[in-house]
Amino acid sequence: MTAAVPSLHQPKRALIAAGEVAAVVLLGFAAHWCWQRGVVRLEYPVENGAPLVSTRYHGNWIGGAIALVTLAAVLVLDVVRQTVLAVRARPRKAPAEKDAEPDV
Repeated sequence: MTAAVPSLHQPKRALIAAGEVAAVVLLGFAAHWCWQRGVVRLEYPVENGAPLVSTRYHGNWIGGAIALVTLAAVLVLDVVRQTVLAVRARPRKAPAEKDAEPDV
């Protein structure tokens, strides 16, 4: 009795990859939202001249955006892996049995 060996070719991996693509898109939007909160432009009016413009960076929001982009990049790598395993890896064909030589 031989144990069943799981094959790498599993079409359901394409569904997992599609779900991960949706997660990557959501992570991209979340990273953009965090980045926008992390960069604040301040303008101070000055008499007889252009206003003084200053930019303030909030590290917690920018760090969160970087973490979300990093997670999205890891998911993109897994999407590629899942897609390759769903499409290209086919089960090996059993070797053809040699014709049995008749006993003499």
